Amino acid sequence: MTITPSAARAELLAQAKQRILITDGAFGTEIQNYGLSEADYAGDLGLAKDQKGNNDILALTKPEVPEAIHRAYFAAGADIAETNTFSANRISQADYAAEHLVREINVESAKLARRVADEFTAQDGRPRFVAGAVGPTNKTLSLSPDVNDPGFREIDWDHLVDVYAEQIEALVEGGADFILIETVFDTLNAKAGVMAVRHVEQKLGREIPIMLSMTLTDLSGRNLSGHTVEAFWHAVRHARPITIGLNCSFGATQLRPHVKVLSEIADTLIMVYPNAGLPNELGAYDELPETTAGLVKEWADAGQVNILGGCCGSTPAHIAAMTRAVSGLSARPLPALEPVTRLAGLEPFLFA
Repeated sequence: MTITPSAARAELLAQAKQRILITDGAFGTEIQNYGLSEADYAGDLGLAKDQKGNNDILALTKPEVPEAIHRAYFAAGADIAETNTFSANRISQADYAAEHLVREINVESAKLARRVADEFTAQDGRPRFVAGAVGPTNKTLSLSPDVNDPGFREIDWDHLVDVYAEQIEALVEGGADFILIETVFDTLNAKAGVMAVRHVEQKLGREIPIMLSMTLTDLSGRNLSGHTVEAFWHAVRHARPITIGLNCSFGATQLRPHVKVLSEIADTLIMVYPNAGLPNELGAYDELPETTAGLVKEWADAGQVNILGGCCGSTPAHIAAMTRAVSGLSARPLPALEPVTRLAGLEPFLFA
């Protein structure tokens, strides 16, 4: 079967040759600022469980909120909008008795982001992109939740692939340019997401570019399933992701050595969107926009990144500060890698 190449992939690569691009910032903390009530979240859907905290459902019950957040990030200089769909999958939505609404949530979230992106592009001609955000779910394929039964798993591979495929197909239907498999704490979960994208590609007959973003669980530079940054890249490079990178985890200071490693070994775009520093004792983020922007600019100055943005605690002000900080800086060139066999367990293995 012939798969039609993605025009969005070609356009993003073209833009990334000219300058450092900007993705958006946090959604959850921005939504919290609206002080929404249970009635705001629940709307008239009549679901069996409380919905407060189910940010994804707002695409159906309070769409003006995610729309306003998308608009604020684009106004701040973002080139990419990430859909408000981090938990919009059957597994996560089951916690809210909303699993039957997964397709509708994702379609509407992607349509909303697409509409705002196209509106900003029409104003100045600069391409804006939509990345369909796919979170890790609250289940893991690699680890047992039962300390007394290391072999136990709550889900299996085929089930997770199906869960992801349902979400991904809906995001693409709504207008997403890319699928962003983000906050990867389990590399096997990410591979299930990649497989799901491939299934949807075959079904639709067109390429769906993949973005991958790992999250580190400690300062040693590993995710929860134990993979180092380098091992993670070796494990997913076959997917030909248009971007690879890091998000959430820590602030930019703690991510510095890991961004450097990834920038030297990955022959694709590097996208990093850290938290706005580390949370304080109350769980709030105090790092000022200019501080965060100054820290990520160090990566840009060193030629280590192609796309920058923010995760937890970041705001449109953080994105605006980043936009100003990297304006006019040269884009990171993709490295030419020596053709050797690169394998991965929890550690990387090179067979030269």
